Amino acid sequence: MTTPWGELALARFPEDPRERLRAWDASDEYLLRHLADQETSLSGTVVAVGDRWGALVTALAAHRPVQITDSFLAQEATRANLERNGVETGSVRLLTTQDPPPDRVDVLLVRVPKSLALLEDQLLRLAPAVHEGTVVVGTGMVKEIHTSTLRLFERILGPTRTSLAEKKARLIFCTPEPSGEPTANPWPYSYTLPDGIGPVSGRTVVNHAGVFCADRLDIGTRFFLQHLPVTKGTRRVVDLGCGNGVVGTAVALADPEAEVLFVDESFQAVASAKATYKANGVPGHAEFRVGDGLAGVPAGSVDLVLSNPPFHSHQATTDTTAWRMFSGARRALRPGGELWVIGNRHLGYHVKLRRLFGNSRLVAGDPKFVVLKAVKT
Repeated sequence: MTTPWGELALARFPEDPRERLRAWDASDEYLLRHLADQETSLSGTVVAVGDRWGALVTALAAHRPVQITDSFLAQEATRANLERNGVETGSVRLLTTQDPPPDRVDVLLVRVPKSLALLEDQLLRLAPAVHEGTVVVGTGMVKEIHTSTLRLFERILGPTRTSLAEKKARLIFCTPEPSGEPTANPWPYSYTLPDGIGPVSGRTVVNHAGVFCADRLDIGTRFFLQHLPVTKGTRRVVDLGCGNGVVGTAVALADPEAEVLFVDESFQAVASAKATYKANGVPGHAEFRVGDGLAGVPAGSVDLVLSNPPFHSHQATTDTTAWRMFSGARRALRPGGELWVIGNRHLGYHVKLRRLFGNSRLVAGDPKFVVLKAVKT
């Protein structure tokens, strides 16, 4: 990536030589170019929110910025990209969306997320640290910035306008007008599940901002919950890509002897899963882990993996994440262990499972979704 401060070598994480998606886009370039053109002072506390693969903070590392991200993969990519460009990792303060933000922010850079709720939550959390002199610049591709996006900046921070588009990217300029009155944050959000979905009927779900389907149970998960395997006697179960943890919680409620591991690369998701589990007073043993799928889980240590894998990486449609999750599941499962997957029928997960496991069986299906099972032989 070419920046006003030189050329950077950047990659996504985990690095894959076959990966065609870049670790930056035109909106990152536009924002960095704007900071240089305006000779923006970067001597104070610079905070970059939602920096997807570390492109922004790697370029600005000389100014010791703070990165705030919901993504474990983005955080690992940032560390790798700093090292790749000969920059000390300690030059950037790495925070998650669950960490307390800095007390004062002088330059706030916001890479607009796909989730409007996550943007709302982060702006509300940062608002007390923003002052009248704070430079606030958001960035995103044109298709990512909507009227609702601008209204959030306006409502929480102050008057907002946008730039002209360049290479299908746009900037957001916000002039902070601190009111001194803290605005209540609606996140995390809780709701009660309806009847008819097994052990979690009438139970509580807790969602932090940015977690998929934060205000209701999505139809795919509802279908999955109606077709979960009976886990009596199963020792270790993984809710892989756990989101709000409702699937793993259903397993723990049905079988208190099961050991359930909740895994997601989203810090918000794992916090949601932990809160959902706790809210329902589930007996038994559970572990909550933020990470890259089942990396770090000992091979042959798992009896059952349950997963509803994503098929998007930000705005890009890709099966890379699902493929990595399936491969990790096969490695982690003991012989005879099972991977149960739900997905949209058109995604053709059965083909991938057969390539990896040598087998795939349809457990249940409807016009939109399929539940598939693969057994490690």
